[in-house]
Amino acid sequence: MNKVLEVTGLEGGYGNVQILYGIDLHVDQGEFVTIIGPNGCGKSTFLKVLFGLTTLHNGAVLHNATDVSGWRTDKLVKRGIAYVPQVDNVFPSLSVKENLLMGGLGLKSSEVSRGIERSCKMFPDIKYRMNDLAASLSGGERQMLAISRALISNPSFLMLDEPTAALSPRYQQEILANIDSLRNDGISVLVVEQNARLSLARSDRGYIFSSGEVVYSGSAENILHDPKIGEYFLGLNTAEGE
Repeated sequence: MNKVLEVTGLEGGYGNVQILYGIDLHVDQGEFVTIIGPNGCGKSTFLKVLFGLTTLHNGAVLHNATDVSGWRTDKLVKRGIAYVPQVDNVFPSLSVKENLLMGGLGLKSSEVSRGIERSCKMFPDIKYRMNDLAASLSGGERQMLAISRALISNPSFLMLDEPTAALSPRYQQEILANIDSLRNDGISVLVVEQNARLSLARSDRGYIFSSGEVVYSGSAENILHDPKIGEYFLGLNTAEGE
């Protein structure tokens, strides 16, 4: 199967501070893959390294068999890679529509219009908030807007950091269901998620990080039903700040 993302021996962190140690990970075409693990284990840092936001020390990152190690964020977006951070993922002083338009900079107006139309179908809650400031949205609505803006560029690979953090159960379910549905559009998904059971229930495979390393990888079903894994990892409530 075609590997949309293939990471080998990745080491990285913040400047000279190393957080990640020899990460091997892949996402196949059409897969939904979840990364779980305790606070401070490097999950969020890993996504930032992939998206060119923090320092890659060693290792290789391949996207559709092309080495994109250390590429600038704008070049990654043009390749079809999108990233939704956990916090500061919308422009609060701009309207909902203006936020969506920001996601389509450099695209034809027709492409942006199609993207906005898809967003409204996926997340009806924001359809009627187009002229409202993003600052006025609830936490769930902000997350929907952040995901929608990332999708405006029509990516083939989407990375999300804690998309359901601090949200109500209703929004948690709705957002993960919509992320899962993106596979029907040919979008492969890599998620770092605090709600491990909820995300793994929709995933094909999972990776468990600890102390900047992958300590386990396998099918999501095996992770969910292995009692030893559940005892140590699935009950964890990971949070911000990694």
